[in-house]
Amino acid sequence: MAAQTPALADSADLAAGIGMTRNIGIMAHIDAGKTTTTERVLFYTGSSHYIGEVHDGAAHTDFDAEEQRRGITIYSVATTCFWKPGEPEAHTAESGAHRINLIDTPGHVDFTIEVERSLRVLDGAIAVFDAVAGVEAQSETVWRQAERYGVPRICFVNKLDRVGATLGRTVEMMGERLGAHPIVVMLPVGFEGEFEAVVDLVTMELVSWPQAEDEQDKGRTFERTPLSADHEIYTQAAAARETMLEALAEVDDQLMEVFLSDAVDSLRELSPQSIADIRAGLRRATLSLRGFPVLCGSALKNRGIQPLLDAVVHYLPSPLDMPPVEAVLTTGSKAGELVTRKPDPTEPLLALAFKVVQDSHRGPVVMFRVYSGVLRVKDQILNVARDKKERINKLLLVRANKTEEIEQIGPGNIAAAVGLRFTVTGDTLILSKDKQLVVLPGMQIPDPVIFRSVEAKSAGDQKDLDQALARIQLEDPSFTVYEDPDSGQMLMAGQGELHLEVIVNKLERDYRVKARVGKPQVAYRETIGGPAQVEFEYDREVGNKRAYAKLTVELEPRERGAGNSVENALPATEETLKLPKELLAAALEGIGDSLSRGPLLGYPVVDVRARLLAVTYIEGDSSVASFRAAATMGTNKAIETAGARLLEPLMSVEVVGPEEFIGNVHTDLNTRRGRVLGLGPRGNAQVVQANVPLAEMVGYATSLRSVTQGRASHSMQFAAYSEVPVDLQQQIITKVRGY
Repeated sequence: MAAQTPALADSADLAAGIGMTRNIGIMAHIDAGKTTTTERVLFYTGSSHYIGEVHDGAAHTDFDAEEQRRGITIYSVATTCFWKPGEPEAHTAESGAHRINLIDTPGHVDFTIEVERSLRVLDGAIAVFDAVAGVEAQSETVWRQAERYGVPRICFVNKLDRVGATLGRTVEMMGERLGAHPIVVMLPVGFEGEFEAVVDLVTMELVSWPQAEDEQDKGRTFERTPLSADHEIYTQAAAARETMLEALAEVDDQLMEVFLSDAVDSLRELSPQSIADIRAGLRRATLSLRGFPVLCGSALKNRGIQPLLDAVVHYLPSPLDMPPVEAVLTTGSKAGELVTRKPDPTEPLLALAFKVVQDSHRGPVVMFRVYSGVLRVKDQILNVARDKKERINKLLLVRANKTEEIEQIGPGNIAAAVGLRFTVTGDTLILSKDKQLVVLPGMQIPDPVIFRSVEAKSAGDQKDLDQALARIQLEDPSFTVYEDPDSGQMLMAGQGELHLEVIVNKLERDYRVKARVGKPQVAYRETIGGPAQVEFEYDREVGNKRAYAKLTVELEPRERGAGNSVENALPATEETLKLPKELLAAALEGIGDSLSRGPLLGYPVVDVRARLLAVTYIEGDSSVASFRAAATMGTNKAIETAGARLLEPLMSVEVVGPEEFIGNVHTDLNTRRGRVLGLGPRGNAQVVQANVPLAEMVGYATSLRSVTQGRASHSMQFAAYSEVPVDLQQQIITKVRGY
């Protein structure tokens, strides 16, 4: 069972540990080797006693039954380990090792919310790339997510033991497809089946993993030896080191000054000072997001992980290296202003909940990041977003599928809390006694693109189904459940077929609820084809009392993806200046309500600018209800006048397969209304990139296996909403409506 941490550390101890902390994530495209890398990290840092392989269903961080069955990561999992460069047996804070809070994230696009919320609370990341495939579709997605949150990254080119593996082409793709400035700090010795070691270009040392007598060693033993001048790779390594220094000088002003001065020769030397200067420059480049150190290895063959851990400590930031976090004041005369909080135990508590896990024994377990202050067991806290007081019953240090009870958690660290009943993903937590109420920015939750109907198999199961779906929504904010107002059906919506399939399995396996589930349906959107202006008068008799409102609404289309804008464009006339505020608010609210449900299929109307141009009201006859009704009906009429259009989700699809089947792939994509954007080689395979409507991609995996004899793979991610061709719009409407 969980062990109790003995004594509470004081503020000085907590402050001292902040600079020794690294909060990092491992991110990549599916099958690039994230979980395999994580398993070696846990083993070499002493956090686990064996290496669990993904293909055996035994990975520590893929402990969910669905993950083990599919051999992929579905849920982001946090764990804690310790590492000290130069002393690989130092596995505790007391031994001077750095504490690494690590999150293994999924690579499948359907579970991108797991990456999103992890990056929101992390300070740094390891981007893993497949040395054969290079930069893949989801690699670009997670890279952009990290860019959005300003997360410094180091890169690990994995799978150098595979046929077709190269380091150079993957590095080129980082520049071309990611717009990154890669700085290669490690060189492989041999490729494919001959890959045996790496050269650390900073120290010019050969890092090798000799065959150990102990079968359980599994790469734990490694050696660092100076690279001799007569080694076959020395000349190549010396040239690569010079290239590394030039690439670093391009993005680091301090080293650029040295590089252009007479002192450059001292930088090229292998003295402790020059090595320290180069590492300092790499750290500055990484933290400023101007450069990204590139390492390499093969996680499956147990090569390259220890230098990667060294790089985490040397180059990725501690919480002290990050800018003070900004929060928004929510009350008082200064509401809306920004305040900053430093990672200091003496500052007021500020924490962000980033994940909720439903535990059958403990109830909701909330994972959070502490940005400032200290949180202790039994503390009473305030959930600022929901204005709810909560109490911390237990604090847990998470180690994958195991936990350890702790008494407190300080700034810059990640932990979990038991006892929080109201807190969900994105909520800000402070101590309830704090007078200054602040809230942290949340995170971007992707809109669902696909849905399925779901209903209980019997009336007696309905309550259990409702409760199970509610709990799953708490865990996964990218999954939503709602009732179709037309059919009365309950619909569940998510990020893709796999996402919803996993949830259906979760209902049966974890919650023992059997449900009838409909076929996947696409989540369309609606918009308008052109501008329209409508004057609408609402004049009714309601309960022997007149209800009156008259207004003019103008609609015009906006750029695709721009969202909606509802504007008050009333002229400053004597009548409009006298208009009661509650009537104006009701009119604008009615316009917004109308845009939430379109006339074609009832999907939200998007990318529309709506302007309220004129109003007429009669004192005593006009009310909030009449104005809201007039605005809703008038906007509905304006949408029809402007020409309602159906939008469908367009997916960016990447297919990788042997050249002899690419013609079949191309033809198949064309029959799915796909638009092929590019075709090119990747190793010994060919890659087809295309944009295809999601409606045409349902069941694509089966079709792809058929046309390529099972030798091709594909990935896809949401690209944008695109207008459905006019000749197909009515067909889709008839099909969805069923008449």
